[in-house]
Amino acid sequence: MLLGRTASGLYWMHRYIERAENIARVVDAGLRMSLTRSSDAPATWSSVVVTSGTEVGFRQKHDVCTAETVSDYLLRDIDNPSSVLASIEVARSNARMVRTALTRETWESVNEAWMTIKGLLAAPVPSSELPATLDRIKRQAALIRGSFHGTMLRNEIFNFARIGTFIERADNTARILDVKYHLLLPSVSYVGSTLDNYQWESILRSVDAHRSYRWVYDVQYKPVNIADYLILNGRMPRSLNFCYLNIVENLRFLAQDYGVTHNCHSTADRTLATLSDNSVQRIFSRGLHEFLTGFIAQNNRLGFEIAETYNFD
Repeated sequence: MLLGRTASGLYWMHRYIERAENIARVVDAGLRMSLTRSSDAPATWSSVVVTSGTEVGFRQKHDVCTAETVSDYLLRDIDNPSSVLASIEVARSNARMVRTALTRETWESVNEAWMTIKGLLAAPVPSSELPATLDRIKRQAALIRGSFHGTMLRNEIFNFARIGTFIERADNTARILDVKYHLLLPSVSYVGSTLDNYQWESILRSVDAHRSYRWVYDVQYKPVNIADYLILNGRMPRSLNFCYLNIVENLRFLAQDYGVTHNCHSTADRTLATLSDNSVQRIFSRGLHEFLTGFIAQNNRLGFEIAETYNFD
């Protein structure tokens, strides 16, 4: 059995790599939305801060939400523990702590990403360079993921890393869908209606799902379909269902290796059941916001249970 400190390092290393990429995606989505909502840019950028879960810290430093203040806080501010720069620092620190558990290729990809992103974010990013900078951040995360998948043995080390990735990803997808959904609806009476296509496309772009969505639905962007795709579709790699299929699978491998199941296994199974035995119509009838906030709370609970079960330091 892995030492709790090693398991924790692997888990958090991959949570923070995922977080760095997710934050870049959120900023990218905000940038795209701001181009089509120039008359209400502060509201758009405010939603980006809320989506990232950093509103309290941001408000302590900035009075207004602009492209410059929000992107700088989310990308470069070390005082923001969820910024891209802070996240890659923590990811690299955890990777160094568990370096003997990683292949050389994985360690080198993490170290390269850290050096590249530090260089990119050494100074404030001009608005003209923001799209290219965000693309490079996402590319560095993809290179880490590729080296990890291509070289790591599928054992408990792999399982803890994957669990961390998918808990972080599920949280991000749920928050993006919840905040963006309500931002784009003028009032609750419009739930289920079709709004401007480019605005809805921004939700899908923030999780890199705009093209694959068209492959599945082959229709215009509709709120009901987008919610169905990002919550229930088990083949979409950033959907809540896909995340929990992987979380449950990797927890099951740990149970087989260690010969015992824990509360975290039951919690993950229950969450997956709510995603597998459900329909988007039922979710909407009971309230999309209520469903998503309940999911986020359950996902956080699972994270705490895993840390307690496997003695994370």
